[in-house]
Amino acid sequence: MDRPWRDHAAQQICVAPERITACLFDLDGVLTSTAAQHMAAWKQTFDAFLRDREGERFSPFTERDYLEHVDGRPRADGVRQFLASRGISLPEGPRDAPPASETIHGLGNRKNETLQAIIREHGVTPYPGSVRYLEAVRNAGLAIGVVTSSENGASVLEAAGLSRFVQARIDGLVIAEQKLRGKPEPDAFMAGARALGVAPAEAAVFEDALAGVQAGQAGGFGWVVGVDRTHHADELRAHGADVVVPDLADLLAVDR
Repeated sequence: MDRPWRDHAAQQICVAPERITACLFDLDGVLTSTAAQHMAAWKQTFDAFLRDREGERFSPFTERDYLEHVDGRPRADGVRQFLASRGISLPEGPRDAPPASETIHGLGNRKNETLQAIIREHGVTPYPGSVRYLEAVRNAGLAIGVVTSSENGASVLEAAGLSRFVQARIDGLVIAEQKLRGKPEPDAFMAGARALGVAPAEAAVFEDALAGVQAGQAGGFGWVVGVDRTHHADELRAHGADVVVPDLADLLAVDR
């Protein structure tokens, strides 16, 4: 695959280490504020499930549960991980299980139905700093891909006005179709690098999820950036981030 973006003479600003020729961005929480909407949808779904199962004294789904068991993972993996943490086992059910069914995929589809309602009500907003960084990356001639566990990747990118930046998209639908392992395994990021025609060592990974930075480190990517939206910088570093910033625009001022 031809890589015309590797014209480093055209770079007007240093956006990444010199060895990096492509950038792979997670979506929710890195480019858009939809991570908070995902968290809200998971909380509504799991709290209702736990209340029905355990009564009003149930232990609610927390932000810690989200970060440790759900964030960054494919939907069904998140359901399995969280339920296992509570000692709960459910049948898998088919991928298209109705949202009311008490199965792994049923709960996941219930969460997605809730998320779609939240997005319809509130819309999708990109982080201004992320848009600035995307513009700088594009102007520098680097390739841009999005790697997200969400099956709503295309619609979220379009709603946020970010599709114009993206040359390759690996989302939850592609992950399922290609039978890729979800984060913290590096498969999806590896697929993103292949789609852009670069080796992992030439690509940067941008993630807000612990499972995501772990995947970037496991895949041998050249630069793993943790985006700390929820004040867990130390954990991002511990899971594999080379650098941690509160906003992508902060990278434009970093001396590399």
